[in-house]
Amino acid sequence: MSHISCGPDFTTGPICHPGDTDWTDIHRKISVIVKRVEASFKEMDETHLVLSVFLKTAMKILFGSFHHNNIASEVHSPSPLSWNQNTLSNVKPFFSQVCVCVRVLQSDCVNYVKIVHHYNRTHLYACGTGAFHPTCAFVEVGHRMEDHVFRIDPSKVEDGKGKSPYDPRHNAASVLVGDELYAGVATDLMGRDFTIFRSLGKRPSIRTEQHDSRWLNEPKFIGSFWVPESENPDDDKVFFFFRETAVEAQGLGKSTYSRIGQLCRNDMGGQRSLVNKWTTFLKTRLICSVPGADGSDTYFDELRDVFLLQTRDRKNPLVYTVFSTSSSVFKGSAVCLYSMNDIRRAFLGPFAHKEGPNYQWVPFQGKVPYPRPGMCPSKTFGSFESTKGFPDDVIQFARHHPLMYNPVYPMTRRPIFVRTNVEYSFTQIAVDRVNAADGQYDVMFIGTDRGTVLKVINVPKESWNNMEELLLEELEVFSPGSVSPQQQLYVGSDTGIAQVPLHRCSVYGKACAECCLARDPYCAWDGTSCTRYLPNNKRRFRRQDVRNGDPNTLCSGDHHKHRVAERKLFGVEGSSTFLECIPKSLQARVTWTFQKHPQNPREEVRLDDRILQTDRGLLIRRVLKRDVGIYQCHAMEHGFTQTLLGITLEIVPSTSPSTSNLPSDAPVRLDPRSGGGPPMTNQKLWYRDFMQLVDHPNLSTVDQICEQVWARKNAGGEQADKTFAAQGKEAPPAGPAVRPANKKWKHLQEIRKGRNRRTHDGKPNPRAPRSAGE
Repeated sequence: MSHISCGPDFTTGPICHPGDTDWTDIHRKISVIVKRVEASFKEMDETHLVLSVFLKTAMKILFGSFHHNNIASEVHSPSPLSWNQNTLSNVKPFFSQVCVCVRVLQSDCVNYVKIVHHYNRTHLYACGTGAFHPTCAFVEVGHRMEDHVFRIDPSKVEDGKGKSPYDPRHNAASVLVGDELYAGVATDLMGRDFTIFRSLGKRPSIRTEQHDSRWLNEPKFIGSFWVPESENPDDDKVFFFFRETAVEAQGLGKSTYSRIGQLCRNDMGGQRSLVNKWTTFLKTRLICSVPGADGSDTYFDELRDVFLLQTRDRKNPLVYTVFSTSSSVFKGSAVCLYSMNDIRRAFLGPFAHKEGPNYQWVPFQGKVPYPRPGMCPSKTFGSFESTKGFPDDVIQFARHHPLMYNPVYPMTRRPIFVRTNVEYSFTQIAVDRVNAADGQYDVMFIGTDRGTVLKVINVPKESWNNMEELLLEELEVFSPGSVSPQQQLYVGSDTGIAQVPLHRCSVYGKACAECCLARDPYCAWDGTSCTRYLPNNKRRFRRQDVRNGDPNTLCSGDHHKHRVAERKLFGVEGSSTFLECIPKSLQARVTWTFQKHPQNPREEVRLDDRILQTDRGLLIRRVLKRDVGIYQCHAMEHGFTQTLLGITLEIVPSTSPSTSNLPSDAPVRLDPRSGGGPPMTNQKLWYRDFMQLVDHPNLSTVDQICEQVWARKNAGGEQADKTFAAQGKEAPPAGPAVRPANKKWKHLQEIRKGRNRRTHDGKPNPRAPRSAGE
């Protein structure tokens, strides 16, 4: 049973201050942070999964020991664990005074958790900022979920310097390998001394060279992983991913480069130089860019997150990364994929070298000492048993040449998924490998700063080198709803954790064509519905084609005919009306056809300044008598055409004094300025207000726009009252309230919900299984 954890960002939750948590806030629309499950969590028994929930608005640590099948029923009642004054009585006065001295914000003077690792089957190891006094502790969780054990042993609380930063705003990245902790942190109060530090375990503590910009230059640590190099554990390396101010770009302005750094697990430091310092540390640049036609690349420089997807070969996992742009002019995000072979090749390439301040960085052309800097002392590649036995020239070369000249490029030399000119940025990523009928697919779950998760796959076109990026869904994470018991996505943020199913096949409709066009590797057509695809399922009647998504071939034997939904709409001549039609697939191209009468041939609707097509339907800015007729909405995708909806539009003459002759349930589009009567003589069209509403996803902004519209209408009514009073006439009786209830506009917020496979209220309109022209 596989699980992807997009669990809470362990770097942001306060854990030490009395207070309560309002769990209703969990379902707010907030910035989503996707986080991988720690490898140690995966090793736990399948019936017991410890999920740690850190709430930034809470003032204490909240750990919940939950059954992984469904945390929704249990997440509302976690077990509180206080890391309180009694536990930290020996250091409380000191770090309270320090916090008061260096910080004004009271919210900083709490213990923000920065590191959480599963130490063994009974304990977690957690470190936090400790109100600017880093502190670590072992947290007992018991052997099983039924044990209900969750406590801190005061005797096992220890100093967290070199494991957690002082300032909650500083990033930290760490990995626990065996009983050793490798952490990238800021080790001083002012946040100027950044280091990669090894602690715990039996080997001596080791760190990077201090105050040397060639090693680390204002880094922001993103992630850390252990990857075996060979069958010999002495060759194992630990990799750190971070971004920093580039020393190569000095003199050209301040530039940020993304990096990958490596070091050997068995590094013991030097004997006479680099004592208790890394002697095997190397770093190089990670490039994620889109090649331009003129030879210049568009770079995504700022690394945001890293995910290692394990393969059958433990030595060669796939490295998925999320990048964003640093430019204030061009904004975008990208996902780049790297191979460990390319990373190792870069570290075996030339070293970057600079003769002096006025020289450029060039590949080192001299003799590289033996053993080559960056190689681990082992019997696999040499005869050295410890780095303390390395010659002095090796140590000196390693000190002055930590940077490699060749960068690491992504596979295919370009990103596998890109979004530009959108309202959100990618923040984090988790990946699940799925077996489908036509092969394996890596499903990417990409968190955004807008509170959504993008579900994306790459599908090969002519070859595996030519890939098509396919956005399957955009999930609104923190919304109430039921969850299935298996295949869960755990998504966390500053205020909570949510559980979302990896597969939601029911949203793809009830027709074979819709299920096929979804191209979701989790789903397949079973003859009656779109359901979860299981490779070992004994049912033979399973239709799935992720690569091509061709319902003409896949659903040729499906004889289920579905009637096209029909609606009748009334519009007022000279006013505006909107014909809504939203396809379930964002990849579908929507076209509209028109028939004056049922016996007339259909013709495509001609778009101009009066008739506009949006992604939600057809907007007729000024209704004319000739617009009466039958409109049909068609969706075309992968050569397959289906009719989604038929709308019969009837026109009410503008000279009509009332609409009492219309059916009571008929939808009518009236000029909103007229209060239900004929349109005003002012020719300014109200569609501008409508389009303004459509283009604003924020409900509060929508309310402000509505207030402006209603204010204009009220002003017009007051002016009319003054006119009647001046003429000595009695003003006409007031009609219904001009200002509609706010709930009248809530459908606009629902329309803007981030979702590619859209569902409607009531019974969905299934797509016909065959082409509309057949």
